[in-house]
Amino acid sequence: MKLISSLLLLVTISTSVAANENISPPAAANEEDISTPIAANESEQAEPWLERLATSLQTLNFSTSFVVVKNNQAEPYHWFHGVDESGNELEILSLLNGPRRDVLRKDNIVSYIEPELPPYSVTSHQITGPIPAVLREGVTALGQTYDFISVGRSRVLGRPAQLIRIVSKDVYRYGHWLWLDQESGMLLKLALANRTGQLLEQIQFTHLDITNALSESLLQLQQTSLPKVIEIPAGYQEQVLQWQVKWLPEGFKRLNANRHRISTTKKPVEFMLFNDGLVDVSVYVNPSEDTQRATDYVMDGATVVLNQVVNGFEVSVVGKIPAKTAKAIADSVVLNNQSTP
Repeated sequence: MKLISSLLLLVTISTSVAANENISPPAAANEEDISTPIAANESEQAEPWLERLATSLQTLNFSTSFVVVKNNQAEPYHWFHGVDESGNELEILSLLNGPRRDVLRKDNIVSYIEPELPPYSVTSHQITGPIPAVLREGVTALGQTYDFISVGRSRVLGRPAQLIRIVSKDVYRYGHWLWLDQESGMLLKLALANRTGQLLEQIQFTHLDITNALSESLLQLQQTSLPKVIEIPAGYQEQVLQWQVKWLPEGFKRLNANRHRISTTKKPVEFMLFNDGLVDVSVYVNPSEDTQRATDYVMDGATVVLNQVVNGFEVSVVGKIPAKTAKAIADSVVLNNQSTP
């Protein structure tokens, strides 16, 4: 644990300047984007740009800072990535405001350092953070439910950038706008927008350094012993639940289904996680002290948190989807005839 403490101290020193530089957030996420793209060449295809982005996110040694802008507030992050001499990926993602939160990755081991919790590791080839994981894996699988459009060129972070839009083929999802560095293919900015073009949430990069060698923080990570990997019991994420979701937009698949207790109330809850390749949607079902309760929801940038009680059971839906989509998902939750009491 001393090695982890030393590593986090090094990350703190290297990111403190970036944190202080981001006192004023960029333009609010509900405003129209100020960078007007130049009309795209009709022969310019979006897919090669997205493939280039995936390669860059996997192979480049970079250090970058970005802010997540939503609700007129900005959350600053620092992100290191590199590939060592053995071809193993190394990553550090740090939230710079509020309680210290860090995610460390050495190849297929990801460790989470969070306040008031002991550090732990899981087996994964990707870290959980604001940047959608699919961007580093390639977006070919999204073709059934999304269109890819090359819009034009603009300027972001002082660099020429290509604007690519990932547009939902239906009304149940938001669109993603990506500004990619012309030289490296790296992501410079990302925004979530509704079908009218209103920006709901933005990720704005504030600096980008691409180097030939690993950064000092990643060299330190190489020497750090990560916490023990948590063993997930076989079948834990594929449990047969009492409740099931009968409707989801096309393309969503279930990734996880389990029963556990809510950490704050200790009440039992059934949990289901769905993903369409780009967006996660979580559904929670648990008994309620109320028999009925009107549907209510709050928006956190592009993320909706919808809650309703029907016949003594509470259903909550969380995800970066429109409120109407979340409501339709919640309304479709019914008893599973195949479940065992």
